[in-house]
Amino acid sequence: MGIDSTKSKCPGQDTAFWKPGDIYDVTCAGCGREIEFFKDDATRRCRHCGTLVKNPKLSLGCAQWCEHAKECLGYDPKEMRENATVGGETQVDELIAAMKNEFGDDQKRITHALSVLEYAEEIMKEEGGNPKVVLAAAILHDIGIQEAERKHGSNSAKYQEIEGPDIAKRIMKEVGLDTETIYDVCDIVGNHHSARCEITPEFKVIWDADLIVNIPERFEGRGTQELNEKIEKLFRTETGKKIAKKIYIKDEEAK
Repeated sequence: MGIDSTKSKCPGQDTAFWKPGDIYDVTCAGCGREIEFFKDDATRRCRHCGTLVKNPKLSLGCAQWCEHAKECLGYDPKEMRENATVGGETQVDELIAAMKNEFGDDQKRITHALSVLEYAEEIMKEEGGNPKVVLAAAILHDIGIQEAERKHGSNSAKYQEIEGPDIAKRIMKEVGLDTETIYDVCDIVGNHHSARCEITPEFKVIWDADLIVNIPERFEGRGTQELNEKIEKLFRTETGKKIAKKIYIKDEEAK
């Protein structure tokens, strides 16, 4: 039996009941930047360097034993403990390392990819999708941008989509991803601006995560009403819309 959506969120996970100290900064071991954590965040990935940082003050409250914990948190605390591993890089870490190597000292594009990854993870918790495809596509969606500039003298969407899939395919083969995942990710990378591919749940997640990060640049100077209309028109998931409005539109106007 699931949670009755008409009821209010349980006090243990409702931020309205939290204390000021339940949201805090943790220093990234990879680069020394500060990362904001909520007390029930198990991990967060640094947007600057990509390091996966564990929450040293993780406090799950009632979610440690509640049968509905996954519906509240987006992950099952019991599964997280059972699946925890020590040492070694995950494929996500390897993909991030490869992306960073491809971009070199282009920190702007590295940060963009890691920001898209973070929002993609957040949207996927609510909307679903194949995690391997979503995470790999988020990291590699713009991987062809530098090659587009080198070969075509332009980083326009058309050239990114031409050059990106081959680079993404090479990286994913080196990391050891399966053929089906590679195919699905390359389909997204080669169409993430034009949307000429099949509009899968994974594509929708990447589309919205990328758009969230690009809003300040794409719609700079737009009024609240116009921005709200753009969000309603362009986004493909309800979760993506909700996140975009929370970030870019005043709370009272986003209701």
